[in-house]
Amino acid sequence: MSTVATRAAGSPRPAGTGETRPPVVLRKAPRSPWGWLRGVAITVVSLIFAMPVVWMIAAALKTNVQVTDPSVGLIFSPTLENFRSILADGEILRSMGNSLIVGVASTVLSVVIAVPAAWAVGRFSMQRTGSVVLVARIVPAVSLLVPWYYLFAQVGLVGTYTVLILSHMFVSVPLILWIMIGFFEGLPVELEEAARTDGLTAFGAFWRIALPLAAPGTATASVLAFIFSWNNFMFALILADENTKTMPVTLFSFISYASTDWGGLMAAAALMTVPVVLAAVFGQKYLVAGLTAGATKG
Repeated sequence: MSTVATRAAGSPRPAGTGETRPPVVLRKAPRSPWGWLRGVAITVVSLIFAMPVVWMIAAALKTNVQVTDPSVGLIFSPTLENFRSILADGEILRSMGNSLIVGVASTVLSVVIAVPAAWAVGRFSMQRTGSVVLVARIVPAVSLLVPWYYLFAQVGLVGTYTVLILSHMFVSVPLILWIMIGFFEGLPVELEEAARTDGLTAFGAFWRIALPLAAPGTATASVLAFIFSWNNFMFALILADENTKTMPVTLFSFISYASTDWGGLMAAAALMTVPVVLAAVFGQKYLVAGLTAGATKG
């Protein structure tokens, strides 16, 4: 009788009775309609953004006749002739090398200048100085091309890597500066104060404490600055020459007054996207962390 009462009360069964409990079945909670709607919305937006890339790759594998024929969709006999023709003279590879040199150099130098400046602005309340630097982001770059060309021509730098790197830094430095200010302001100042108490200088606290903690933000700003430099067309069109022209300028050469080599243009564009895609894939972890970490403080 007591055994029955104990079981009815929900207490564990006594050992040695030979009885086992039935397995506990965990049922999944029904998915809300909002979850399905969100999945559909993400799928639709992903397809919208992916379609131009799919069309670009498909056009790179078509002939010029197929590219301009509306009846030829995504089902066709692919060909690599466009890639062979643009890689034959080596101009595309030389332009990619120029873009890589300018992009990496301008990004590294911009990080070296902008990250310590962002830390100083965030830690010492130098908002007016930061606002002055932000003016470079407001002024249209096209308004600076004529004075830049005149000044750099006077010192013989037009057509060199130096002028391209400096012109890209004019935009990259303010970009990195304003991204990193939020990261340094979000870091607890007590960590640096503790480091100063232990004997570190202000720069030592920045170098050993703040900079490692701001690594996600630095990676995010660096990738964005590199993408800007890689895709920049206007500066290289005016300030570069045949030996230093970058990929966007080379892509522009496929467009002429009489006709456009759509197959070659799409093949070159597909090659141009490879470094940016690789940078985004390998830096995805830092990009996600960096784009979210700078939005909070404390």
